[in-house]
Amino acid sequence: MDSVLIIGAGAAGSVTAQKCAMNRDVFKKVHLASRRLESCENVAKLCVTPIEVSQVNADDVDETVALIERVKPDLVINMALPYQDLPIMDACLKTGVHYMDTANYEPRDVAKFEYSWQWAYQDKYASKGIMGVLGCGFDPGVSNIFCAYAQEHLFDTIDTIDIIDCN
Repeated sequence: MDSVLIIGAGAAGSVTAQKCAMNRDVFKKVHLASRRLESCENVAKLCVTPIEVSQVNADDVDETVALIERVKPDLVINMALPYQDLPIMDACLKTGVHYMDTANYEPRDVAKFEYSWQWAYQDKYASKGIMGVLGCGFDPGVSNIFCAYAQEHLFDTIDTIDIIDCN
């Protein structure tokens, strides 16, 4: 992977940008965009290697498409608000760019944990030949990623991975 576009410069987006900027073997070009350019500029100052920044209204599919076409990322990491998932997914679909998020879509005024809206994109993404990784910031998403990494890189065998309930 050469280039990543991170949308969202809040707390989680800031950490994502900083971590990507630390791993230039994988992310040769890091671009951060958010509604407030000043937020992106503040995050850029925290990065150990330079990143590019832009302002974008992620609710606006056409504006997001224009940004993706200008930046030309291999992957868009959505760190924006959950109600912005679908417009960003639409922009990735229009541009043929891989998509990843850490939270599931929720309508702006209804907190409802459900993936049905995003799962509806599965066939469209498959026919376009692009990947959509959903909810990788949630348990079990990130936990599964850590477990897969441990299994592949840290241990010869793993018999059991389980949760220890301390209650």
